[in-house]
Amino acid sequence: MDTSFFYTFLRALSEDYLHTLCEEIPERTVGSRGNYLAAHVFARAMVGRGWEVVETPKLNVFDWKEQGAELRAGGDSFAVFVSPYSLGCDVQAELIGIATLQDLEKANLTGKIVLLYGEIAAEPLAPKNFVFYNPETHQRILALLEAGQPAAIVSATGRNSAVAGGVYPFPLIEDGDFNIPSVYMTAEEGQRLLPYCGSCISLESRSERLPAKAFNIIAHQGDNPQGRIVITAHIDAKRGTPGAIDNATGLVVLILLADLLFEEKPSRRVELIAFNGEDHYAVPGQMAYLRENEGRFGEILLNINIDGAGYKDGPSAFSLMGLPQDLHEQVSRVLQDYDGIVEGPPWYQGDHSIFLQQGCPAIAVSSLWLLEHMENQDITHTPKDNPRIVDCNKLIEIARALNQLVRAIW
Repeated sequence: MDTSFFYTFLRALSEDYLHTLCEEIPERTVGSRGNYLAAHVFARAMVGRGWEVVETPKLNVFDWKEQGAELRAGGDSFAVFVSPYSLGCDVQAELIGIATLQDLEKANLTGKIVLLYGEIAAEPLAPKNFVFYNPETHQRILALLEAGQPAAIVSATGRNSAVAGGVYPFPLIEDGDFNIPSVYMTAEEGQRLLPYCGSCISLESRSERLPAKAFNIIAHQGDNPQGRIVITAHIDAKRGTPGAIDNATGLVVLILLADLLFEEKPSRRVELIAFNGEDHYAVPGQMAYLRENEGRFGEILLNINIDGAGYKDGPSAFSLMGLPQDLHEQVSRVLQDYDGIVEGPPWYQGDHSIFLQQGCPAIAVSSLWLLEHMENQDITHTPKDNPRIVDCNKLIEIARALNQLVRAIW
């Protein structure tokens, strides 16, 4: 085969799928029509490459829609945003300000509009039923809010790229299981609002939850489940972002890899999985996979998760976590053949974490620039995460490296 022609083909393929997922499909939030279309784009791509495809049982999820919010105090209006998955409200009530957990423990919240600012609003609160990461302090804050029965919550949040990506302001509460209406605003707007504590203010938030369906898509080859290789990328994206490196590029790498691996039937099972819900408060796709594979994680030789790959600056990063020595050495030998790939630092904010928690070795594939700038970048979860920041040559190199690695260990 003419390799230059083949790489030209793979680049055109990458650009085409990236365009489809990020520009032709309006959004990929879980439960949305765009999410449904993206899942079927991936499924058709796998079937067309000779892989057997399974749609998981339907995931019962919430999508949501909102039409903005208005907050007024005295003669002033304030810019506020509807918290994702929040219930709507139209209330007039006394404003009370809460800056710390200690303030919250002492306050009478009943029937009031609560302004959370400062220390208590420094980082997004983990959804109350989130099983993978749920600090005791977060649980305590949400429990006190629910017990206090306020009329609504306003959170004034700053910048925190390490946990909220590039979004400013970020929603403090993003939880479809939390039923107190909430909105959020910038820290600056919060300072403007503080003098109105003790006064009656008004808040109207137009938001509703929409019961919806979603799917994981699992493509596989090979029949022997012992020592199976599971390669994953999430299909969903936050609202308001094209989700190019988070995570359309992960899906593109899976499609390229399906092309590269199709020639030969593996001796062990290889799964290419598009997870649905990494950026959703309830991670429904991951929870479904855990249920379906209960007692079977011992079969998995290796998980490879692709998330944040293909950023235009710097090398790609393969972060090796929990690999036995012989497998670690094997992976390192493969990576030596690729000038644009380095071994990256461990990180755990992705789908590979569910495999690590079950005792499975994992490789997280991303971009070194993103890992090194996780605390001060303004790209993820914003409109800046679009195809213009992607280098498709990096996606091809990642797919080639994964092809070589899978063939070496299957």
